[in-house]
Amino acid sequence: MGVRRLAVMLFLTISTVVPAQGQTKKKKPVYYSVPVNTVMRVRLNEELDSETARVGDSFSATLVDPVYSKGGVLVVPQASNVIGHVTNVQRAQKKGQPATLDVVFTAVKLPNGVRRAINGSLTDLESSTGNSDNEGQITAHKTSKRKLKFIGGGAAGGAVIGAIAGGGKGLAIGAGVGAITGAVTGRIKKGHEVQVKSGTEFGVILNQAFALPKYRAG
Repeated sequence: MGVRRLAVMLFLTISTVVPAQGQTKKKKPVYYSVPVNTVMRVRLNEELDSETARVGDSFSATLVDPVYSKGGVLVVPQASNVIGHVTNVQRAQKKGQPATLDVVFTAVKLPNGVRRAINGSLTDLESSTGNSDNEGQITAHKTSKRKLKFIGGGAAGGAVIGAIAGGGKGLAIGAGVGAITGAVTGRIKKGHEVQVKSGTEFGVILNQAFALPKYRAG
């Protein structure tokens, strides 16, 4: 009995130490970083309107150009969703005071279902000057403005991107991708409401770096 019991105990000990045949250790994914100040080109999926928008409302935009890590690895493919939220709404006022709409961007959702939190701000594409890499991805200068917002007005009366202070000048984003300079003035009785049409393209600039594994379709 003693020998048999010893043999059973020895077998159990070995089976807990030696991995089963054919089992291999699962490799940990390698993460690649997307640097701060990267500008993502996105296209709005639904209209934003200062007359109906509320603080806390969420919206989404589709990524137009893929995003690569600093080393050139694809981490966020084209057609990913960028999730944004409305943080402040100011309706148009008398004496030409235009409406304003503040937004932030909090997440990216990849086509394979992976979701990653981000910290992004609104920026316009035409004035976001910076370095461009081999993939055409833009990294803006550190001095790029972060407190830009949608402002009612522009050539088509839709919206401009800019800072309301200092004359309220911004870049019109209404009719097409190419932005044209517009100025918010006080020559009308009431300012314009913000109307950012579905399909409008603009930039999302990263305030913090984030990391993802190399993208693989699900």
